[in-house]
Amino acid sequence: MCGIVGYLGEERAAPVLLDGLEKLEYRGYDSAGVALWQDKKIAVVRRKGRVCELVCARSLAGNAGVGHTRWATHGAPSERNAHPHRFGAVCLVHNGILENAAALKEECLARGEVFSSDTDSEVAAHLMNAFLAEESDLLRAVKRACELLSGSYAFAVLAEGREEIVCARMHSPLVVARGTDGVFAASDLCAVAAEGRSAYVLEDGEFARLTKEGAELFDSALRPVERTFFALAAQQAAPEKGSFAHFMRKEIEEVPSAIENTLSGLPDLLNSHLYEVLCQTEYLHIVACGTAYHSGLCMKAVVEKFARVPTQVFVASEYRYCDPIVPEHTLTVAISQSGETADTLAAAQLALERGSRLLAVTNVEHSSLNRLAQHVLPTRAGREVAVAATKSFNAQLAVLYSLAAALAAGRGRRVPSPAALAVLARETLCASGRVAAWTPYFQGARSVFFLGRGADRCAALEGSLKLKEISYLPSEGYAAGELKHGTLALVDGATPVVAVITDPQLADKTMNAVHEVYARGAAVFLVTPFEELCAAQEVTASVRIPRCEPAYSPILSVIPLQLLAYHVSLALGHDPDKPRNLAKSVTVE
Repeated sequence: MCGIVGYLGEERAAPVLLDGLEKLEYRGYDSAGVALWQDKKIAVVRRKGRVCELVCARSLAGNAGVGHTRWATHGAPSERNAHPHRFGAVCLVHNGILENAAALKEECLARGEVFSSDTDSEVAAHLMNAFLAEESDLLRAVKRACELLSGSYAFAVLAEGREEIVCARMHSPLVVARGTDGVFAASDLCAVAAEGRSAYVLEDGEFARLTKEGAELFDSALRPVERTFFALAAQQAAPEKGSFAHFMRKEIEEVPSAIENTLSGLPDLLNSHLYEVLCQTEYLHIVACGTAYHSGLCMKAVVEKFARVPTQVFVASEYRYCDPIVPEHTLTVAISQSGETADTLAAAQLALERGSRLLAVTNVEHSSLNRLAQHVLPTRAGREVAVAATKSFNAQLAVLYSLAAALAAGRGRRVPSPAALAVLARETLCASGRVAAWTPYFQGARSVFFLGRGADRCAALEGSLKLKEISYLPSEGYAAGELKHGTLALVDGATPVVAVITDPQLADKTMNAVHEVYARGAAVFLVTPFEELCAAQEVTASVRIPRCEPAYSPILSVIPLQLLAYHVSLALGHDPDKPRNLAKSVTVE
């Protein structure tokens, strides 16, 4: 999940690299470093912690260099394990995991080579240095090293005596960009986006060489290739927080506009080629991870209620290993905010190989998942900087509910329109401010339960995940009817319970669970449109949200749960934008 950046041009490289790394910090922030090419030598600065710890490097000279912000896989977060990694004449930054690093390291050690880190990445530097001594050509040395590697990688490589940067990609995102001020490489367009620049996203197995003359591209056999570069605009860069203390708070505030922009930007599904596919679809598979998995569960509830199409939702990391049965006329929907989630990409590839049609739902236009899929429905949430997904979840639901409605229409079934959901989201956001007053009950909690039935259970799962991600409180999203089958033993006065009740047909059943936890001393917090439930003596506090079609309700009920997680995180002294151990874009298995 690490972020890498490279620059070669007429400007000083250090400020360019550090500015790029700050935009990529959502990908990891355990440690950071830069390497600058100076008078045919390489100067390296590395620090444990966030990119801001590299302020001392901003004044360094040199017009070429590479930088890295790390999410630790091999080796603890430390200056020793920070990138760039150097051996001999070679210095590199790496995003990915080298699965055969241990075996390759043994071969290097047998040759008497000494390692200075605990990372898998350093092995690549050793290999490239050995081949560079034989080849005297950095591009060929990088290629020969890559032929020995298994796993995933995006490399940006420097070598002493050579004013060039060589890049390679396999199963990890990497873009190269051109501009009047130089040439660039990065893990994400946001790090290089500016007016007057253009970019190309490397495909697996491709290489690039950046020099003062520009960016050259090569296929897997190092044959030069011509590729189309697309224009970049400044608005593709990471946004600012404005008057908000944190990006997460700002992004929750943007939920209504994310829903509105997504719905207005969707193609006319009933008059598209995709609609023909939907009419022929007999089975629906959904593959996703984390928050996107929860949006898939929400879609399943709508599809099976209104379109009556059998739907399975798979955790993408398990899909490849459960030997999935993919019947004829299956449509697989792959959901990923970044479009770079490694497990989701692998699951999507397997679905294609087994004969399924593939539809991508992503928030990033030029992502790997978009290029893989036969059909794409974009979410238009705008850039989401906070690691914990908020507005992208609601935007995914806007797409998925619209897709479910088109599936139903193709079978002659009527579905309530999702068009009013943006307006209802604004009302929900206004009503949700009161959750800030709930935080004292959660500060001393030993654990937290989120309860719901039907679609409300999906919202409960996502609310629980948000709380875990940024407050670090043990939390569980649970089917309300299952509580008494063992889990009730965990509930006591130190266990706040959040109940989501939006379906009138299930309200009394879920309230039974509220009675049960209240009887065990739990404080109960309610998210519901029903005024009479808010007045129940068992309810400590509540947020009353607007009524909507119950199957669509998670797009609204999750908003106060997102805000609850945010306020609890602050009350416990944590950074809600950059929770420990996590990264925004999960590009490794």
